[in-house]
Amino acid sequence: MTVHLIYETHSITVDNERGVATGWLPGELSAEGRRLALELGERHGDVDVIFSSDLRRAVETVEIAFAGRDIPRFEDRRLRECDYGELNGAPADSLGLRRQYIDRPFPGGQSYHDVLELTREFLAEVRSQYDGRKVLVVAHSANRWALKHLLDGGTPLEDLVDAPFEWQPGWEYEF
Repeated sequence: MTVHLIYETHSITVDNERGVATGWLPGELSAEGRRLALELGERHGDVDVIFSSDLRRAVETVEIAFAGRDIPRFEDRRLRECDYGELNGAPADSLGLRRQYIDRPFPGGQSYHDVLELTREFLAEVRSQYDGRKVLVVAHSANRWALKHLLDGGTPLEDLVDAPFEWQPGWEYEF
C-alpha cells in the first residue's frame, strides 16, 4: 500500500502581496487568499485527513477551505516555513540567495536542511499511520522544496531554493 499525499501551499497572504518574507510570523490571508482557500477546499473535499503548519496563515487556509466538513485536521509545527530568524518579516528580496542557507542557518533561525529533516520525520510518521489513505498537507514553500527533494527524484535543494516558485493547484505524490 502507499500514501497518496497532496501538497498545497497556504493561500496568498497580505505579506505575499507586499513582498514580505513572513517566515515564522503568523501572517494573515488577503481577500484573494481567502477566495483561493475556498477553491482549495473544492479541489480536495475527498481527502481522509488534513495536516497543516501551525502558523496562522496555513491554519486559516484550512479553516476556510474545509469549514463545516468533518475531515480530521491536525496542526504540526514540523510543517512550518523556514525560520528566517532576524529576517522574519523583512522584505523578501533582503534574504538574498537562499542557497547560502541550505546548511547554514539564517541569523537566529534555521537552515533549509533543518526544514528538510523535519519534513522527513513528518513523512515517516504519515507513512506509518496513514498507509492507503489520501493525505492533504497545507504548508509553505520550504516544505514544497523538501517534498520535491525527498519524493520527486532527489532534486538538489540548491536547484530549488533560488528558482522562481511556480504555484499550481496542488502537487501529488505516492510513497
